[in-house]
Amino acid sequence: MRRRTEAQSSNNEPASADRKDRDQRPHSQAGSQGRVSYGSVLMNIGKCLLLIIVIPPFLNYASLQREGQMLLPQGGQIVDVGLGQKMHLLCKGHGQPVVILDSPTGMSSDVWLHVQESVATLTKVCTYDRMGLGFSKRLMPNETTGTERVWGMSTTGRMVDDLHRLLHAAGIAKPFILVGSELGALNGRFYSHIHDVQVSDLVLIDPIPEDLFEEDQWKKYWYGKLLPSLQAKQFSAATGLSRMLIILGAIEPTIKGENVSEEVVQRQKYLLSNPAHQSSSVDEHYFLNESAAQVRDITKFKPLSGRTSVSIITGDSFDQQIPEDLNQMVAKLQKKFLEESYPSANHIHIKGADRRMIYKKPSAISQHLRKLVNQRQAKQQSE
Repeated sequence: MRRRTEAQSSNNEPASADRKDRDQRPHSQAGSQGRVSYGSVLMNIGKCLLLIIVIPPFLNYASLQREGQMLLPQGGQIVDVGLGQKMHLLCKGHGQPVVILDSPTGMSSDVWLHVQESVATLTKVCTYDRMGLGFSKRLMPNETTGTERVWGMSTTGRMVDDLHRLLHAAGIAKPFILVGSELGALNGRFYSHIHDVQVSDLVLIDPIPEDLFEEDQWKKYWYGKLLPSLQAKQFSAATGLSRMLIILGAIEPTIKGENVSEEVVQRQKYLLSNPAHQSSSVDEHYFLNESAAQVRDITKFKPLSGRTSVSIITGDSFDQQIPEDLNQMVAKLQKKFLEESYPSANHIHIKGADRRMIYKKPSAISQHLRKLVNQRQAKQQSE
């Protein structure tokens, strides 16, 4: 009996093993299918990430190449200024004295849109893009003009040299009225002290005080908050993210409104998506401290000619979007340097304005420039 039971038990073992194999086979197949489906999901995610990383920059680059030709302002010209450089210049109107407009830090010449249109009814008014901004292509790092041996890239000394060659190449009549805002004001001061015979009137809009960057609180704001935000814009433009955000309506152009044409709006979108423009904007902000130091040195070395009249235009604050204590600091230093450098200047205050007055309150600026033009034209006629 015992041997029969053992025999039956041994006979049942293969059967139970077969049943276990059949029971375990679906589980192993399900696990294999699970691993396959999980791997395919990861692969699909990887493909999507690759498309997100590669496609937007590629499409943005292709769009920039097309838009760069289409969006050049009507009447604008690309002027060969020598040394392998070409700069964008836009002149409107006819007559003398010519008015030259130099833009704020990191901004293209479009910010002068309303001012230029208004003053051009009286005389010739010219705007330009500094090297690397707008439609003025900056030289590649391995190319050289020789001027950087004296003045660093994206500093006032270099920009004034560029502007001087541009005005000479374009045949701009002299003397002219030179108008600058922020960094443009530093450039205007530098230019008028060096080439004083060429400038009849100097107009400074929200000029940067020379000693501003000696204040730790200002340097903390400028290099710790403002500059990183600009670098983020540069990265966003380089990756094509800016173009996507513009399409989605998350980013809007700086200059907008009923009186702004669709062409100008599209041009602003183009510049927001252009990493070269954004990179130059970052550089201008980064080297603004050095630019201010260059102006301080040159004004001590060569005082301004008594033949050049100076006008200062400021608002209630330097920037309504920064803390009030910083605005008070700028105002205090502005007052100090203006009293020391240009004590006889005509100071014009625009109520409710800040550094954005060029495109938000352009009528007040236009009114003053038209007055200067009328005075110079009357003097020319009397002579």
